[in-house]
Amino acid sequence: MISAKPNATDTISSTLKVKFRNGMPLHWDGHDMSREEFYEFCVENHQLRIERNANGQLIIMPPTTSETGHRNFEISIEIGIWNRRCKLGVAFDSSTGFTLPNGAERSPDTAWIRQDRWDALPKSEQKKFAKITPDFVVELRSENQSLSELREKMDEYMEAGCRLGWLVDPQKRLTYVYAENGEIKTVKFEEVLSGGEVCSGLEIVMGEVI
Repeated sequence: MISAKPNATDTISSTLKVKFRNGMPLHWDGHDMSREEFYEFCVENHQLRIERNANGQLIIMPPTTSETGHRNFEISIEIGIWNRRCKLGVAFDSSTGFTLPNGAERSPDTAWIRQDRWDALPKSEQKKFAKITPDFVVELRSENQSLSELREKMDEYMEAGCRLGWLVDPQKRLTYVYAENGEIKTVKFEEVLSGGEVCSGLEIVMGEVI
């Protein structure tokens, strides 16, 4: 169970006691939290994965399973190796929060931002949940995650200005590729995923990675 409903006055300075059912996320109203209060709430409860949607609803998720964590690590490695070789931008892991233009605070499983856009942010902004939409995001579906909810999340990224998105579904062995022109295509795990013009030179065969 949860000790108290999160709010700006009595929960920011205390950790939550949470019992998840079947690994499913919990949803609470958090629209009264300021941006700073939400950040502090996440810091206090760093053992959990916490996001807030554009309507102010908190989405509190348990830590990932070992299997999902391993898969996400392998995908991140591939993107990290590409980024280090090409030196085109900055890559981020799943614990990173970003504040989107619609007010949502999201944490993609992997994210990448073009170097000049990242450098243009004030240092103070870089030290928080930066007000910027990543150029490229990856979301990895875990066993208990709703595909429809993840699709909605991907739509939100693209509407916020993301240029490329990969929704990786190990259960179906498919990756849904979201392009900035609104096109969504499906790539099998045995086929080559390309970063296209957004992430030039990035190519992954997902079936060889996870």
